[in-house]
Amino acid sequence: MKQLTARPFAKAAAFMAAGALAVFGLSACSGGSEEPAAEGGDEAASKTYEIVADNAFAPFEFLAEGSDGEYIGVDMDILAAIAEDQGFEYTVDNCGWDAAIGNLNTGQADGMIAGMSITEERQENYDFSDPYYEGGQIMIVKGDSSIASYEDLAGQTVAVKTGTQSAAFANSIAEEYGFTVVTYDDSPAVYAAVTGGIDAAGFEDYAVISYQIENQDLDLKMVGDQQQITPYGFAVLKGSNPELIEMFNAGLANITESGELAEIFAKYGIEI
Repeated sequence: MKQLTARPFAKAAAFMAAGALAVFGLSACSGGSEEPAAEGGDEAASKTYEIVADNAFAPFEFLAEGSDGEYIGVDMDILAAIAEDQGFEYTVDNCGWDAAIGNLNTGQADGMIAGMSITEERQENYDFSDPYYEGGQIMIVKGDSSIASYEDLAGQTVAVKTGTQSAAFANSIAEEYGFTVVTYDDSPAVYAAVTGGIDAAGFEDYAVISYQIENQDLDLKMVGDQQQITPYGFAVLKGSNPELIEMFNAGLANITESGELAEIFAKYGIEI
C-alpha cells in the first residue's frame, strides 16, 4: 500500500483548521524584508543576499505572535548572528517550504535556511553548510488515540508535509506497515489533519513537534522513538554562491565557540 497521494478536500479542511494555530503564516516569495547586519569591508559587503525560509516550522521559523509579519525562530536568529559576525547583508523571505525550494532552484534566491536536513539526495542539487543541528522524525497521533506502534497503522492514512524527511521516512515504511501516505503543504495542515481525525497519524521533525506540543494547545502526542536522525544545514544551489557557504561556516564556527549558538537554541527550549 505504499503510495504517495494527495487529498484535495482533506487538504482544504486541514488548511482551514490550521488557521487557528498561532504559528501558521503565509506569504509569497517576493523579496522579503531586510534584516540588520554588521557593516563589512570584503567583497560580500557590496551584495545583499536573498535568503528564503519556511513560514510555519516553529521553533525554527514562525510568525511572531501579535507582530505585523515578523518571523522569528532558531533559523532566523542563527542567520542574523552569522551575518553580523561575517559582515554581510541579506533579506529573508519566509514564503513557505515549497515556494522557498522553487525560488532556490530557479536562482531567484541565493540561499535557504529552513530546518533543512542534509541528505545524499539533496546534496546532488544543493551545496550545504556545516551542520548546525541534528534531529530525527517521530510519529504523532491525536491525544486520545490508541495507536501505539507502526503496526497499528495498517489500513490507515498518515499525514506528512510534502518534500520533507518526514515524508520520505513515512513512504519508506508505508508498504511494510500497510498504511497510505497523504501529503500536505505545511506542518500546521498536518497537525490539523491528525487532530481533526482526517488521518490516523502523522510524522514530523522531533524538535518541531516537541515545541508545538509544549507551547501550543495541540491535541497531539508523540509515539515511539526518533528515526533517521540527520543534520540540518544552510543551502545554496549547487555551484552557486560559494562565498556565502564559506561565510556561513566561518560565522557558525565563531558563534558555536562563543556559546551564542547554544544560547539561541536554549531561547527556544532546545538543548544542544
